[in-house]
Amino acid sequence: IYENMGGEVTTPAPGGIAGTGIEALVQLSSRRGAPPPPPETAAAYTKKSQESGGVIAMMDLLVKDLDKEMTVAETEEKEAQKDYEAMMAECAEKRALDSKSLTDKEAAKAELQSSLETSQGEKKSTTKELMATQQYLASLHAECDWLIQYYDVRKQARVDESDALTKAKAVLAGADFSFVQLGSVARARKFLQRV
Repeated sequence: IYENMGGEVTTPAPGGIAGTGIEALVQLSSRRGAPPPPPETAAAYTKKSQESGGVIAMMDLLVKDLDKEMTVAETEEKEAQKDYEAMMAECAEKRALDSKSLTDKEAAKAELQSSLETSQGEKKSTTKELMATQQYLASLHAECDWLIQYYDVRKQARVDESDALTKAKAVLAGADFSFVQLGSVARARKFLQRV
């Protein structure tokens, strides 16, 4: 490719397969003969009584150990089952007690909530009654303050009116009060008309 692109190759290409000089793989002759015989096999099976006795004894020992372990496992499983059943019975009893306790607490809560609502209703009505009483007291206090403030003026007006009535009675009886000052009586009447 380099040479086709205009380059010059300075080293010659190697000859043969992978530079070995061998141009082709060709079998020239058959030099192989028959294959060798197979290897010797083990002898025919024979029973060995003395040597196998130890192995059978070991197997019997393993079977006995396995039986013991299975018996122990069954016993432990039965005890664990009894413990489990006892624990389940205790849990059921505890659940029943907890359920009863929860029911009692819910009933107490409902009773307290009812009592709370009743108390809140009573508080509202008592508060309204207290506000009405305080308002009535405030109006009485304002009225008393007014009466105390104008007590002297009203007392004087009553005295003047009584005096005027006495004089009017005397005029009707024939007395002459033409020179008497009537200004204070007029002021008292004007005050009483406003009240």
